[in-house]
Amino acid sequence: MNKILRNEARAGYLFVAPQLVGYLIFVLGPIIAVFVFSFHDRNLLTGANIFVGLANYRRMLQLDPLFYKTIWNTLVFTAGLVPLGVVLALVLALVSYERFRGVQVFRTIIFAPVVTSAVAWAIVWRFLLQGQQGAINQMLAVVGISGPDWLRDPSTAMLSVIVSRVVKNAGLNVVIFLAAISNLPEEIFEAARIDGANDRQLFFRVKVPMLMPTILMVTILVTIGSLKVFDHIMLMTQGGPEHSTMVLVYYIYHQGFRFFNTGYASTLAVVLFIISLLLALTQWSVRKRVYHFEE
Repeated sequence: MNKILRNEARAGYLFVAPQLVGYLIFVLGPIIAVFVFSFHDRNLLTGANIFVGLANYRRMLQLDPLFYKTIWNTLVFTAGLVPLGVVLALVLALVSYERFRGVQVFRTIIFAPVVTSAVAWAIVWRFLLQGQQGAINQMLAVVGISGPDWLRDPSTAMLSVIVSRVVKNAGLNVVIFLAAISNLPEEIFEAARIDGANDRQLFFRVKVPMLMPTILMVTILVTIGSLKVFDHIMLMTQGGPEHSTMVLVYYIYHQGFRFFNTGYASTLAVVLFIISLLLALTQWSVRKRVYHFEE
């Protein structure tokens, strides 16, 4: 009997071994390496690798004003992307859940950007927002509005990137909301209508509370996605103009692969890791409370 149990345990370890080895090599190993590199002055161009202790952290906190700007830009990007993305996806899901002619075409149009290449999407939006020659400003000119140079104006560049990102990923969140909405019990809605609830009360007092676990999950996904956005920044603005769209993840790339300061880039990556971890723990705590409330 013991031999059979040992053989079963050995077979189980063999099945999980590829996943475990891949995790150690491609996930845990690089994370540890980033923490180690953050204490070194490493430069890919010169080959320097000197232990400097906390010097990179002192430079980041005391000598690099761009660091604080990137933190602020990251917060602005997240604060704009999360509510806009969640609300738009919820509204589109409620609309596409209704039965009307052309609903399948409507759903296809919503989901099409999700399966579109992120590179192609960002390039198309860059041309759409290309000053007075762009399609957006040309459409505004038809109604007598002179649009700004969206991607070259510091006051509109961040908004432009946020909107393009929201539209790109809205379809995926719509699918999640549609699955949740389709599982809501119709009996509760009928009872609310019998009690005299109108459409507005039905939405805010019945549907939204029942959808709170799904709303929280989508919020977590969008928040995590906002912290690692790179392709749109790289292809549309490259962190400009005047560093107005320089978010933290792009600043890490900028230091590591433009200036080749991989030691300092690793220090910035540690900060991003800590921010992501704190957000994940906070959202997990909120998630437990929401599910406990639902139960």
